Amino acid sequence: MSISVLNSGLLTTIQDRGRYGYEKYGVIVSGAMDQYSMKIANILVGNDENEGVLEITLIGPALKIRKGNLISITGADISPTINEKKVPMGRPIYLHEDCILKFGKCISGCRAYVAIAGGIDVPVVMESKSTYLRCGIGGQDGRAIKKDDVINIGKKTSMSLDIIDKLKVINTKESFVYTKWYAKSLNMNHNSPIYIRVFEDMQFKDIREESIREFFTKPFIIDSKSDRMGYRLNGPKVELSEKIEMISGEVSFGTIQVPPDGNPIILLADRATAGGYPKIAHVALYDIPKLVQLKPSDKIIFKKITLKEAEELYFKRELYIEELKKSIKIVSI
Repeated sequence: MSISVLNSGLLTTIQDRGRYGYEKYGVIVSGAMDQYSMKIANILVGNDENEGVLEITLIGPALKIRKGNLISITGADISPTINEKKVPMGRPIYLHEDCILKFGKCISGCRAYVAIAGGIDVPVVMESKSTYLRCGIGGQDGRAIKKDDVINIGKKTSMSLDIIDKLKVINTKESFVYTKWYAKSLNMNHNSPIYIRVFEDMQFKDIREESIREFFTKPFIIDSKSDRMGYRLNGPKVELSEKIEMISGEVSFGTIQVPPDGNPIILLADRATAGGYPKIAHVALYDIPKLVQLKPSDKIIFKKITLKEAEELYFKRELYIEELKKSIKIVSI
């Protein structure tokens, strides 16, 4: 089976959890920006949670998907429709007929994820299917998908087949059918500014006291030059008590660095393998899915928490994911 691309959208790429273990060779991790939505999308169709999905940014593609397939859509609400009819998000959707999946106006968020039972059948490069655009590896020939592409689908798992068996017997006049139950999604209808929780990093102690106060009380605006590599922020300048000469060191998803101009940068999925700017804070993993769903000109305010609090939030989300897996297994029996 395969998916035919009728329209590519603004930026649609194949992503999974990323390319871990190769940073020492200069290869970035990449992967889905919103790992939570990626995992939920996969779990809903019976895939391994880290299977490759389509990551859609702001303007979605038009895809022809053959009958008999099982899909799910999570993340940003970009007004998805199947055969011109509104389709719900956050649940398995079985296609009785060949269908056209389209997207319209972006209602909330920035990035949507489409998973298909069986996963996306593309070559695995350094243990990942993720697209690294700058290097041209992974995904669909190392690039974003384009019109007339054919995206192959892999073999369905037993869980996927069980979910399909439950759905395909439901009588409906529509070309698709979906479950009444659904997975919890991120609440993206926030009032501006958005609060993002962070904990101290290595050079936090070197920030001037006045800059610390402003960092946690005044809003920052996401710059239009932001991308998958990092969010550039405009707002109060972060000033250090003295100039720091540093050698490059490790960075990770959510590291907040301060270049010489004082405007913070939050490193994201396509971050470099190392960084030489002072690292003042780190975004709690729990809040990264919320962060990466923001768009240029959105405002954020940082809220300080401890590393222990960040870990507790992370375990809370992981527990929900594990409970979702168990629940889906029960309802598919």
